[in-house]
Amino acid sequence: MNTLETKDSYHPPLAELLRPKVLDEYIGQEHLVGQGMPFRRMVETGKLHSMIFWGPPGVGKTTLALILAQSTGRTFYTLSAINLKDIKLLTRLQGSFWTHSLHR
Repeated sequence: MNTLETKDSYHPPLAELLRPKVLDEYIGQEHLVGQGMPFRRMVETGKLHSMIFWGPPGVGKTTLALILAQSTGRTFYTLSAINLKDIKLLTRLQGSFWTHSLHR
């Protein structure tokens, strides 16, 4: 945000506006998000498991994690493993869903 912008004038990037909000909008990974598949069952039951999403930038790791968190009523945090403060915060989070994207 530059100095001329205020909180009220923030406009998210187009990619963020177009980001899928629910599993039915998510394209790809049908073996995980399709009817009766593991991620779909987690959303339906509200029970998430520990997961690591690994892959190159831009393939939907954060989007999928955000959908899982929001669909199950969890708080979503995006943390950077480079920032020691984030790692310390992570150790204090309890009952929250968080993600760190791992890139090749």
